[in-house]
Amino acid sequence: MATSTTATRKIDRSIVEGPIGAAVWTVAWPTVLQNVISGLQGMIDHALVGNFVGFAGNAAIGVGFQIFLVVMVFISSLFSGMGVLVARFAGAGDEAGVNRAASQAFLLALILSVGVLAPVGYVLAPTLLGMVNAAPAVQAEALPYLRIMFVFGFGMMMFFMLGGALRSAGDAKTPLRLGVGLTIGNIVFNVLLIRGYGPFPEMGTAGAAAGMMISSALVAAYAIVKLFSGAWVIDFRGMSWKPDWEIIRALFRFGLPTGVQGIAMNIAGVMLLRFIGATPQSAEAQAAYAVGYTELFSLVTWTSVGLMGAAATVAGQNLGAGFPDRSRDAVRVAARIGVGIALFVGALFIAIPGVLLGLFGMTEPSVVRIGRELLLFLSVSGLFITVALTFTGGLQGTGDTRSPLFITLVSQFALPIGFLTVMQTTQQLQTWHVWLAIVMGHATRCVLSVWRFEQGKWRGIELGVGKR
Repeated sequence: MATSTTATRKIDRSIVEGPIGAAVWTVAWPTVLQNVISGLQGMIDHALVGNFVGFAGNAAIGVGFQIFLVVMVFISSLFSGMGVLVARFAGAGDEAGVNRAASQAFLLALILSVGVLAPVGYVLAPTLLGMVNAAPAVQAEALPYLRIMFVFGFGMMMFFMLGGALRSAGDAKTPLRLGVGLTIGNIVFNVLLIRGYGPFPEMGTAGAAAGMMISSALVAAYAIVKLFSGAWVIDFRGMSWKPDWEIIRALFRFGLPTGVQGIAMNIAGVMLLRFIGATPQSAEAQAAYAVGYTELFSLVTWTSVGLMGAAATVAGQNLGAGFPDRSRDAVRVAARIGVGIALFVGALFIAIPGVLLGLFGMTEPSVVRIGRELLLFLSVSGLFITVALTFTGGLQGTGDTRSPLFITLVSQFALPIGFLTVMQTTQQLQTWHVWLAIVMGHATRCVLSVWRFEQGKWRGIELGVGKR
């Protein structure tokens, strides 16, 4: 009886019992705000590096972080599988299942990040940089940045894992607080390490990676203490740390399609960088891409990814509680919110592109011209990607992680990469060809994601995990 009381106290039942709009908003606003605040660290990195190192440093961060994501995404895919399990268990009021799924995801992430990501990433970093056609000056800045990210990446993955687990369980405010702490720490350490103050060395571009890893490690250490104290909805006290093969199989069954999807998306991103590297002004175009797409477009993707997480949580919990119609309505509400935000950001891209680019020290006329061109395309693309992401969240949160994989392979890999390959073989590749390919991919992903979700086949997906 005590377990039932604890579960009722810790798991927020308003997500499956209250008004659906309020349920979405309960998860969405802290998640969106956390993404905005956490995303500021990337902007700060680019702003500091752009002003102190130059546009080669901006390009190095953009290239290096894109490669880091490709390698890390497999491990992170476990978190998607964990999110499906945690949301379903939370919707059913099963606190033991919530803790069981989260603890096994934590164990696997620790083993894979330390045993695979760190050594493999360190060794392959030079080869990976060579694959994206980065200019020599960019590679020189990117190599130490990338190696630091690989070797010390567990803290960042712990942050992502824990945020996903807590949100799936209905607690979106704790990840927000952790995100604020991470961003503040990142600002402090970046200021100290990029430029070099007092006893701290001037590390330039590498200082951006070091600052991020130090702050994420501190946040991860704090989170681990809280997980074993029983203060959060996720509670690791008394958990068995032996491999739970039933949970592990479920993590891979639901998570691997998301992992392959993420790998495909990031490989496509790396290939886009390669195509950009083949344009007449490659270094300037890569810098514009790093700031315009990686950072400024984040004003759309931060909110859209937050809404995707909210849609996944509310849809998953309501399906777990036996309310599939509420799952459907939650995704539609999240999409409407995302379109409103994308319209506002797109208007800024059209109205004040020079001001936005100038925030990152981008003043060279050729870089500004290419950046303005990119932002014009992105003002349209944002409308498509926000709808695509929220409906993807609905599919993944309910357990249909395979459909987004196939949609991604078509829309974000085959279509844009195929288009650019044809353009490159028939004429001199221009930057606007790459920008057009991005819009084409996002539009296709939007249409296919909405179509698949509205079919409703996710309603019958079973977890295949028993209670203990």
